[in-house]
Amino acid sequence: MTVSVAQALSAVAHDVAPRTAPPRTRTGTGTDPSSTHPGTRGATPASCACPRPDILADRPDGTVVRHGDVVAKSHAPDTDPAALTARLAAAAHPLLAGILLPPLPVPAAKGDAHSTVLHGRPLTLWPYGTPVDPAEPEAAPWEEAGTLLARLHGVAPGALRLPAPLPPMRGPAKAARAIARMRAALAGHHPAAATVLRAWGRLPAWARDEAPQPPGRAALCHGDLHLGQLVRHPPEADAHADAARAVRTGAAAEGRWLLIDVDDMGIGDPAWDLARPAAWYAAGLLAPDIWDRFLGAYRAAGGTAVPPDGDPWPQLDVPARALTVQTAALALAKSAAGNRPLDEVEEMMTETCARIASLPPELESDATS
Repeated sequence: MTVSVAQALSAVAHDVAPRTAPPRTRTGTGTDPSSTHPGTRGATPASCACPRPDILADRPDGTVVRHGDVVAKSHAPDTDPAALTARLAAAAHPLLAGILLPPLPVPAAKGDAHSTVLHGRPLTLWPYGTPVDPAEPEAAPWEEAGTLLARLHGVAPGALRLPAPLPPMRGPAKAARAIARMRAALAGHHPAAATVLRAWGRLPAWARDEAPQPPGRAALCHGDLHLGQLVRHPPEADAHADAARAVRTGAAAEGRWLLIDVDDMGIGDPAWDLARPAAWYAAGLLAPDIWDRFLGAYRAAGGTAVPPDGDPWPQLDVPARALTVQTAALALAKSAAGNRPLDEVEEMMTETCARIASLPPELESDATS
């Protein structure tokens, strides 16, 4: 995306932040307009006293720009408008308060809509939240992630009464897209590509997006769970102030962890939301105690993807293997595009694909229920 578009995104965020950010609430679902542009109501972008707009991400599937306490996201140009409308309505729904970060209204849109179109791409606005700090892995909110997923999966999709139905969960479709991307990037010339394709071929057809998914597993799914999809809101600095006020007043402190990014939200098997950490655990990238903390918190909060006790792998096996193949395929495609060798983590994922490809048929699972 060109700099001029990024500047346009930050300008939109500047223009709307003082007018649309709702007052802070005890549920942590709003932002304080005065903290976004202190002392600058009515200011123009050129006179704004806020720090320079920060481009948080710039990828083909989305550009994300932060300006003050507002984040503007420009979605992929091929985004389905009806699906995005349904996902935004779900994120703003009271039943998901305290689970998902809610979007901000966009004044450029009609009514109180949460999206508009800028330069041919859907644009949404969000409160800024403090992300997980990669420099402090021991403080990563694994229990909170498990609890939030369990709460999300416990919301009956029909209870939301959305303006349009949520689309199917895209887990198998995303895995198939990763395989297609690898094939296009490598044309079969990487020695690990054959291993990844063998592992892909050992998955059931529904996990490869070649057949309908098994019935009976229809929950509200996030669709792309990893630690980058959690933020603390209100942001950490505000949370410290809230905690100090709580000591004085006896009120509960704000600044809770919330899930973000609804681009892949849909209806489907909730086991796919646990698939990435399960795949990391199986590959040796996630320590057993961390996996136990995450899964234990999910079960304690009533998560429906796996039984409340006992072996979770009959439900997790196929989604975890599919996520392993997806991750390895994307790693190969990116390494080819960057003309670089695989790094250590990418090598571990391709090695896990080799183990998947060598599984005897009697150890394979054809369904997750």
